[in-house]
Amino acid sequence: MTERTRAHVFVSGTVQGVYYRATTRDTARDAGVDGWVKNLEDGRVEAVFEGPEDAVESMVEWCHEGSPAADVSDVQAEFEAPEGEDGFEIRY
Repeated sequence: MTERTRAHVFVSGTVQGVYYRATTRDTARDAGVDGWVKNLEDGRVEAVFEGPEDAVESMVEWCHEGSPAADVSDVQAEFEAPEGEDGFEIRY
């Protein structure tokens, strides 16, 4: 089995109201990555990705572009030990 990893990500810029969360969910599911994504009150988006290391790293890279309408200014990512996320959801 491929080694699993976890990335905890904060995305800044114009990332709310531009389908960033929905596009993140769809992209993560297509990549076979588990976790969640949500909007923060300060205008950022927070996400957790868990899965095979290469797929998680790919999702972190994807966050720099995001949805077509997004204008990402910064992505902060910390890699952590997996916590057993199952499926990918939008949190509110």
